[in-house]
Amino acid sequence: MSMFGDGLDQAVQKAFTRPIPKSAGAQMRYLVKQYKGTKAVAQVLRVSQRTVERYVKDQIKKPRPGLAARLEREVKARWQPQIRAKAREKAASTGGIVIDTRARLGYVAPIGSTDEDRIRHLTVALPPRHAARLFEAQEAGASDDRLREIAAEALKETYFQDGGRRAGSLEEVHFTDIEHLEFDL
Repeated sequence: MSMFGDGLDQAVQKAFTRPIPKSAGAQMRYLVKQYKGTKAVAQVLRVSQRTVERYVKDQIKKPRPGLAARLEREVKARWQPQIRAKAREKAASTGGIVIDTRARLGYVAPIGSTDEDRIRHLTVALPPRHAARLFEAQEAGASDDRLREIAAEALKETYFQDGGRRAGSLEEVHFTDIEHLEFDL
């Protein structure tokens, strides 16, 4: 599970204008339409092609929990791509992104400062350039560690250095032991 990637996806999903289809049959029909065939959907969901056909015809109505989760995840990943793109573009150009986290945060600084890591609960509005970096890295397939590094750099600049008004000698921020992480556009 990718904590940062999933968090960014959930933030973008809040911009959806219509809810995803509720029933398994409707979700399956949507995926068949997106993938242009039942065989591709069967491969993605790791079920037989015949099972997909049964869901499409509403012969099976209630999927197993594992299949239900995969089905919902695949539908959400493809639902309203234009709305998703507009939300990302707005966050990257004008709106920015809000990060709400409870994690161990500390920093590397010159000797004599109180740089020891400690658990902090922060809700910080990150400027659009940081939102753009996060979304670009996510689309490029960056790992969760890389997304965490980008978020740590954003927190360093925005929260610890307050946009260059303080802590100018701060070198690096440690962002570990994440208990809670949520993004909002």
